[in-house]
Amino acid sequence: MTIAEVKAHEEKVSAQLHEAKALLDEIEAHARKRKAQAEIDTINRLKTKKQEIEKKWQQHLKTAGEAALALKIKADIEADLAKLKTSSEEVAAKLKTQSGTN
Repeated sequence: MTIAEVKAHEEKVSAQLHEAKALLDEIEAHARKRKAQAEIDTINRLKTKKQEIEKKWQQHLKTAGEAALALKIKADIEADLAKLKTSSEEVAAKLKTQSGTN
């Protein structure tokens, strides 16, 4: 990876982590408003997963000089971010569906 590619990847992951936090905060506020404890519990698990991703990201930044390891961590982070986004969107959709029925 070139320095420009590393920088672009860092910016991409940072933006995705920021987006995940914003989405989780939004759906948590909605769930708390509705007192939807099951969804709040799910959101808390997603927040924990986001923290794990951030920890991996910090490890990635520290080990970026080790190309093979960095690429493995990069792939893991991207897969974890995709799962986090999908799970967050599922919870948000469930809350919106429940709002429409109440």
